[in-house]
Amino acid sequence: MNQPVHILLINTALEDASIAWSVNGKVVAEKTNSAAHEHAGFVQPAIEDLSKEINQPLDRLDAIAVINGPGSYTGLRVGLSSAKGICYALAKPLITINTLHWMAFGNRSANTEWVIPMIDARRMEVFMAGYNSKMECVIEPSAKILEEQSFDEWLNTHTISFVGNGVSKWAAICKHAHASFPVANHNTSHFAELAQQAHKNNTFSDLAYTEPEYTKSFHSTAKK
Repeated sequence: MNQPVHILLINTALEDASIAWSVNGKVVAEKTNSAAHEHAGFVQPAIEDLSKEINQPLDRLDAIAVINGPGSYTGLRVGLSSAKGICYALAKPLITINTLHWMAFGNRSANTEWVIPMIDARRMEVFMAGYNSKMECVIEPSAKILEEQSFDEWLNTHTISFVGNGVSKWAAICKHAHASFPVANHNTSHFAELAQQAHKNNTFSDLAYTEPEYTKSFHSTAKK
């Protein structure tokens, strides 16, 4: 009989952070934090609390999974460094999940042909990507400045649902009949499913060389 697969799920990419423990792709315990500036101090205590709550030692884990961007620059660094640290300490494999892929997976719909998740990148810019009904990436992740005709190339031939915290500014200028804006539904259960799939397929990331998927270069506003 196959042994159950235990995976620690770390997500500090967006406003709401979560630390969760999944068994065979199902979330069994979760801790959340909605204050983005507190993510760094939230992660390690939450992991310790989860381990005690379900009475499972960390060395019982089969892998550590992290939502690896795009998203908050600081949040991505916090999440990946935490995941790597545990992987190194316990000799466990690392699983990285793209934020936009996770969002698309959670919001795939029979009502539209494609889904385009959007993450607010301030002003009129978003991080975005496009996925078809088979969860194949049809528009590569990128940073895009929104204009009224930004997606006409694809909207002219496909029905598309747009989801995520960057959608409101796009919905305000989009006039195309093929566009829809459903309430976003991606959550930790979808993250757990993707991590389980990656573990089953042995899709692991290189501990030494994996970096956050920023999608665009970091620009500091601090004075030099």
